[in-house]
Amino acid sequence: MPPPRPLVVTHNDALLDDLLRLAAAASVELELAGRPESARSRWSQVPLVVVGDDEADTLTAMSLPRRPGVLLIGDHDDADVWRRGVALGAEQVLFLPDDEPWLAGRFADTAEGGDGEALVVGVMGGRGGAGASVLATGLAVTASRQGMAVILADLDPLGGGLDLVLGAENITGLRWPDLADSKGRLGARALRSELPGRHGLAVLSWDRGDLLTLAPDAADVVLAAARRACDLVVLDLPRWPDPAAEYAIGLCASVLLVVPAEVRAVAAATRVAAGLTTLAADVRVVTRGPSSSGLGGPDVAMALGLPFAMHLPAEPRLGVQLDRGEPPGLDDKGPLVQGCGRLIETLLRDHRPVGA
Repeated sequence: MPPPRPLVVTHNDALLDDLLRLAAAASVELELAGRPESARSRWSQVPLVVVGDDEADTLTAMSLPRRPGVLLIGDHDDADVWRRGVALGAEQVLFLPDDEPWLAGRFADTAEGGDGEALVVGVMGGRGGAGASVLATGLAVTASRQGMAVILADLDPLGGGLDLVLGAENITGLRWPDLADSKGRLGARALRSELPGRHGLAVLSWDRGDLLTLAPDAADVVLAAARRACDLVVLDLPRWPDPAAEYAIGLCASVLLVVPAEVRAVAAATRVAAGLTTLAADVRVVTRGPSSSGLGGPDVAMALGLPFAMHLPAEPRLGVQLDRGEPPGLDDKGPLVQGCGRLIETLLRDHRPVGA
């Protein structure tokens, strides 16, 4: 069934004409409340409520339950509109025409049924060859096999292309160079449907061409669409992030820093961690083994001054599987799949709201 329509409560004909025009541009139908009282039965059921300032006091007096997604359309010249917005419990107070592009995008979000609340998890190697791409792919494949909608995005233009790790290099679809000029708003469903993929997940990869940079604005547009399109976005991050990758790190609920349990790897990861912790609010260490030096995962994390997430033992025959185009994350009995399952469970518990 189509998602519920945004509810509009106003008797201002000029405002209603503007809202209908914006909704039409976003291919969205609006539900109009003929009387403020008729909004009560729909108040908690619709994805978005747009209230004209002419009805703000009436709705406030009705003592409707507080909810997210209430927008009040006001007048720049009315200083009291902010008081009415607070009393109504509005998420935003908007002024037309200045806020028309933002409101049109919000209407379009409701048409896609997305709320932009996908969990974003980054994975970065503490040194070259640490296995960050393998862990990122393993997380994405495991989550997809658990029934989550997943996009796996490659933010490392020098990594050779994450589609190779997934075994999707010969599958037709969009890569970063095709999206490098993205501006405005990108449709979430369109993005996901045009990305190559395997095993139920979509991958946004670099190709093997000459483009090695991505504007932060383009990353903003594309990753905003990715967050609306799915439940989980996994980012494979470069150790020395460019501005686009720095922006992406800021979206992450957590970044997993992958460090082999070796003394030299810890020394290299110290410098990476110093830069990463200035960009990410939550950085956790994932160690990989075996350790010839006897270092344990908690020892590595302590040396880096970061919380320890998990130790992943060596995965038998992983190199052979990757060379054959078999992505990590398919061996249910392997340590990678079991470890990824526990990581996903922990990250969802830590970052998803209660009841989500």
